[in-house]
Amino acid sequence: MSTPRTVLVVGGGAAGNAVTILLRRAGLTVDLVEAKDDWNATAGSGITLQGNALRVLRELGVWEQVEASGFGFGSVGITTPDGTVLHVQDDLRTGGDDLPATVGMQRPRLQQILIEAVRASGASVRLGTTAEILDQDADGVHVRLSDGSEHRYDLVVAADGLGSATRAAIGITDKPEPTGMAIWRIAAPRPAGLTRTDLAYGGPAHIAGYCPTGETTLYAYVVEANRDRAGIPPASYADEMRGLTRHYGGHWPDITEHITDPAKVNYTWFDRLLVEGSWHRGRVVLVGDAAHCCPPTLAQGAALSLEDAWVLAQMLTGSDVWDDALFQAYYERRIARVRPVVAASVQIGQWQLDGVRDADLPGLMGRTMTMLRELP
Repeated sequence: MSTPRTVLVVGGGAAGNAVTILLRRAGLTVDLVEAKDDWNATAGSGITLQGNALRVLRELGVWEQVEASGFGFGSVGITTPDGTVLHVQDDLRTGGDDLPATVGMQRPRLQQILIEAVRASGASVRLGTTAEILDQDADGVHVRLSDGSEHRYDLVVAADGLGSATRAAIGITDKPEPTGMAIWRIAAPRPAGLTRTDLAYGGPAHIAGYCPTGETTLYAYVVEANRDRAGIPPASYADEMRGLTRHYGGHWPDITEHITDPAKVNYTWFDRLLVEGSWHRGRVVLVGDAAHCCPPTLAQGAALSLEDAWVLAQMLTGSDVWDDALFQAYYERRIARVRPVVAASVQIGQWQLDGVRDADLPGLMGRTMTMLRELP
């Protein structure tokens, strides 16, 4: 049986971009459709990339650009709300000893690097476009796109994120659930001497932290119990975030003075999602946030999505037959890794929400990160 050669990727985030690059490298014909006209090229503030994410970015051929654009470091500090450093812990190099433990970078820059790699791969890209109708048979999927065009593919990869319309369209009813926490984020200038992530637990927020993203930049965040979004007008976002950060010491006074533009502040609830049983229906398969999502307490959201893309691409290009057995094997391989990371991420957030001070936070983080040193 000949290997199927045509793939539609729905969604141009980390997972969708990555699987497109890898499948094109193997010679498959790939179309990518993305709902946003700008390909999400300017969305977000910063991102923390652990070593296992960096490992996949190296496989994509973009590690040099990431390294040049971000800020690498190898430890995390735990502080009191007033900025007193209680402990500095070396991070595990989950991508291997030849990669940094962590790189912080501006999220729009990472997206731009991946966009350029997708363009260079020769994939066909349609922006401002969604998949409206998926009509499957035993050998493939007939797709009608929102631009009115119709196409047939051997496989559809659903990488359209947490609220995936593709997931719902194929009858998977799982939906994201809020964890009870929310995060305020902003990109800001990096104060002199700030060279790693520091986390303060307690104070007016559950967690206050920051991550350097370049020689002169960082992104900062504070986590609190979620509130009704309707009661927080966007024009007040800077005031709301400053109201929390002004109570923290150390580098926080320097950061707080730059929290002035509400349009630059992002407010998001923490959600969780884990699709159990399988991540496919026929010739449509889920990757990334469409299949799973965890709070950013372990900074593993993008990493898990990138790993999904890497594993799925390996399995697709290494098999002559694309069938239920292959897609179920993909699920089994990934769920064994994703399930404990989602559980640990949610547990860490819940301990903070509940104010549990005797929790085994270092132990849980250490065990989870140790697991991630293994290949996905």
